[in-house]
Amino acid sequence: MSFNIALSGIQAINEQLEAVSNNIANAGTYGFKSSRANFASVYAGDSANGVEVASLTQNIAQNGGLINTGRSMDAMIQGRGFFTSRDAQGVMQYTRVGIFSANKDGYLVDTAGRMVQGYGPSAGGAQGVMGDIKIPTGQIPAVATTRIDYVGNLSHGYTTPAVSPLDPANDKSYNYVKQSVVYDSVGNQHTLTQYFVKAATPANTMNVHYAVDGAAPMTTPVRTLTFNTKGELPAGTTQAISIPAAGGVDAMNFTISYDGTTHVAGESTNTTNRSNGYASGSFVGVELAEDGSVVAKYSNEQRQVVGTLAIATFPDEGSLAPTSDTSWVANNTSGAPLYSAPGVGLAGKLSTGTLEGSNVDITSELVGLMTSQRNYQANSKVITTENQMMQALMQAL
Repeated sequence: MSFNIALSGIQAINEQLEAVSNNIANAGTYGFKSSRANFASVYAGDSANGVEVASLTQNIAQNGGLINTGRSMDAMIQGRGFFTSRDAQGVMQYTRVGIFSANKDGYLVDTAGRMVQGYGPSAGGAQGVMGDIKIPTGQIPAVATTRIDYVGNLSHGYTTPAVSPLDPANDKSYNYVKQSVVYDSVGNQHTLTQYFVKAATPANTMNVHYAVDGAAPMTTPVRTLTFNTKGELPAGTTQAISIPAAGGVDAMNFTISYDGTTHVAGESTNTTNRSNGYASGSFVGVELAEDGSVVAKYSNEQRQVVGTLAIATFPDEGSLAPTSDTSWVANNTSGAPLYSAPGVGLAGKLSTGTLEGSNVDITSELVGLMTSQRNYQANSKVITTENQMMQALMQAL
């Protein structure tokens, strides 16, 4: 009987050594969670009959250390949750390893080539549908300008120009000039020039003349900006500009907003001169934002959010079933996953350009290794002693 008990101890310690060895071997594996062998007594009726490894427990709840990589498609979850991927069989896999890339078909995948799951671009304030994240890797079309936001100060010290009417070639016929870039329907870039001219009357008035691509200023429209005694414009001060269709492109129609522009003492300055619209552009790369957004970048300096990573949390994440050292699947014990964007609800926030290291404590594992060695030797000694006793017994017969 003691021989069988000692043998069961050696077998159990061998299984424990496998877990410890696996932990030590994966001390440098991203997102690895250490395992522990749980021993349990074996009984035959009311009699002890040895020991066995009843289960292996992974320490999933303890996060690993932060490792800086500088790669824009690496991410670490700071807190609870798992990245979600769909394998070739359609099974949802959960991992803490946030190494992503775009495959040849333009889909976001993890290191195992599985389809990363996330939410599509929001529409009308509503979150997109969860599924595979598709990254447009081709060319994005041009978008025509519809609005210019102009904010600045037009010096209160201006006087009416000595030369009239306005002559762009003569800087004495205007007080201030500013240019803005606008785009037509096929992405051609045009220059809109604004000439600011101090009016003689009424007081605190500036007239704005407009010209396109260096041509003579348009006779209409001419926008009159009338400031109050504090040098402020009424809210919603805008000017609509229309440029006729020409050269096979649509007519250009956009609005200039002057909200926030002032007419106070000091130099003339310009703090905002921004137009929407852009030329066509080619895909140049993709990166992750800390809110989980997947951002596609294009050669025209445009950045488009094409999806948001989905983070899964579980009622009992420690009961997830491992499919590899760094991937798990849900089961009845773990509970159904709850999906959300990073930082929402129980899901942890993302740290981009970093990865989660292994949570293995090498010191503890080495101590456990030495303890297992002593236990192995003790059980081996029992078997040796049992063998000697049996030999002595046989010699006595």
